[in-house]
Amino acid sequence: MSQPRRGWTLFCEEGPATDIEAMPQPLKDSVINFLTALAWEAGAAIDAGKQPPGNPLEELGVRYSIVVQGEPVIVEYVVLRDDRELRVPTLVWIA
Repeated sequence: MSQPRRGWTLFCEEGPATDIEAMPQPLKDSVINFLTALAWEAGAAIDAGKQPPGNPLEELGVRYSIVVQGEPVIVEYVVLRDDRELRVPTLVWIA
């Protein structure tokens, strides 16, 4: 019997995590909720053979940029298909 596939995870590198921790609580909550939904939505799109949300930053389909809707935050993420993980190396908060 084969094991079921696990879901997708999202990992924020130290810089973006520090930026999120420095945000006012309402913005912090909004960004964390957005990132949680992004992991689910992007993972589901990739599993279905579709492009994940956001704008591709190169032709390989690995790096994407997306705006946190309604907030002054831009997230850049990398798709690690083999690990079923999204990694956030860059987060721009326009304070």
